[in-house]
Order: sequence, then C-alpha cells, then structure tokens
Amino acid sequence: MIKPIPFRLNGKRVSLTTDDGRMLLWALRSDLALTGTKFGCGEALCGACTVLLDGEAVRACSVPLKAVAGKQVTTIEGLAKNGRLHALQQAFLDHHAFQCGFCTPGMILSAYALLLKKPRPTRDQIRQHLEGNLCRCGSHVRILDAIEAVASRKGGAA
Repeated sequence: MIKPIPFRLNGKRVSLTTDDGRMLLWALRSDLALTGTKFGCGEALCGACTVLLDGEAVRACSVPLKAVAGKQVTTIEGLAKNGRLHALQQAFLDHHAFQCGFCTPGMILSAYALLLKKPRPTRDQIRQHLEGNLCRCGSHVRILDAIEAVASRKGGAA
C-alpha cells in the first residue's frame, strides 16, 4: 500500500511516500542515494545489506518499509560524525580489514551492534556474531583484529 512512512535515518527525520511493503534496501539505495548498504544475496543470508534498526543489526533486503515506521535506521554513512570516521571504520582501515570492500559496511554495522550490547567481547564471541556476514575475499582474520582493537581500546562502539 502506498503511504507515507516516517522514520529517523542516521539521526535525521525522513518520510518516504511509497509502497510500505517495499524493502528497506531499495529505499536506501534508490530513493535516498545511500549506496553503502549493498545488495548481496537478496535472501538475508550474506550480511552485505546489514543496517541497524533501533540498534539491532538487520538485513535491509528483508525488512519492509512498514517495519521501520517511527524507528531509527542507521547505515554505514551514519556512523561517521563531524567528518570523522567512527572508531570501527578507522580500525578497518588501520588493520586493512577488507580487500574489495563489498562486505565491509555490513561487517562494521554488525560489529557495532555487538559492541553496543557487549563492549568487550572475546574473539570467539565476535566470530560467532559475524557468522552471518560473508567475506569472499578472505579478510576474516583482519576483520576480527580490527573489531578486537576497538573493543580493547574503547570498550565498545558507543
């Protein structure tokens, strides 16, 4: 059903008038020009489209817009503040935790959601939490290193 869908996106109020069954991924990429959220499998299995919905990591390819009405959506573009990368974004750069970069936004947002709940996770907890985020380049060890560095330095993402 076509109707206005108001929500907060990266801290700002937005409203889209569109089909409320449309998936969040396509609204972010096509309507709002936030292309950091990637289309991977379209089945919520690879994690490339991970965003935060009220602080929880969700797969934007399987979240209808009606589910975000009145809620807060955070994309990779929303983590940086005042022109400065978030500590997780910087750690991914510092640890060379990517090759092609396609999975990176989803990895970072999944890690951010974990650190919100558990500021000092073990390496095994990080690995377990990221199980649903696929990296085809094989950067897994460096990804874990980057997340561990932030957790040990700052005690989490917040």
